[in-house]
Amino acid sequence: MTDEQQPIRVLVVEDDPVAADAHVMYVGRVPGFVAVGKAHTGAEARRFLDRTAVDLLLLDLHLPDVHGLQLARSLRAAGHHADVIAVTSARDLAVVREGVSLGVVQYVLKPFTFATLRDRLVRYAEFHAAVGEASGQDEVDRALAALRAPSPAALPKGLSGPTLERVTGVVREAAPEGLTAAGVAEAVGISRITARRYLEHLVEAGRAARKPVYGQVGRPELMYRWVPQGR
Repeated sequence: MTDEQQPIRVLVVEDDPVAADAHVMYVGRVPGFVAVGKAHTGAEARRFLDRTAVDLLLLDLHLPDVHGLQLARSLRAAGHHADVIAVTSARDLAVVREGVSLGVVQYVLKPFTFATLRDRLVRYAEFHAAVGEASGQDEVDRALAALRAPSPAALPKGLSGPTLERVTGVVREAAPEGLTAAGVAEAVGISRITARRYLEHLVEAGRAARKPVYGQVGRPELMYRWVPQGR
């Protein structure tokens, strides 16, 4: 395998173990990328980078020991040059601007799906592959344009953004034991079947978990609960 064909090495930095495992799995599903490790704190990330070559950090900005942008700044000062895709639920544009100077090439807002991350990684791969000297302004513009998504990644067919937001809100505010699809359907004003589709979408995205609850008779009910990530 030539240098050009080497996979892009990704370190997942995320304090929530469930989310970290999901992000590692997502990275592994995108051709041309390999998750070389995961770290749950900034200190773990620094130690990992001191011993392992990494091309890209999938970096949660809210870590228990340091803000992600502070970590990125310290890594730059220490001579680490990995690019960063920032993962956050914060929507502060001042943070976005600050990240540009620290090697943050993309932002992914939580909760996100595999399709969203795949889109960002594919675009980053196009940017990463641009080497050599540009022939002119057009080529420079094309390299930078590869990082810009023209629109959010599409939801699965039949799902809508506004309904997903309502379902997400209901699940987040539910009791710790969670809700059934029927309970979500009643709260949102949709059918139980439709509610289950949205709930399964959240499960696939790593933002909800389900478990069967056995009653006295009949089939067990599935209970869906929010997976908190401390954001």
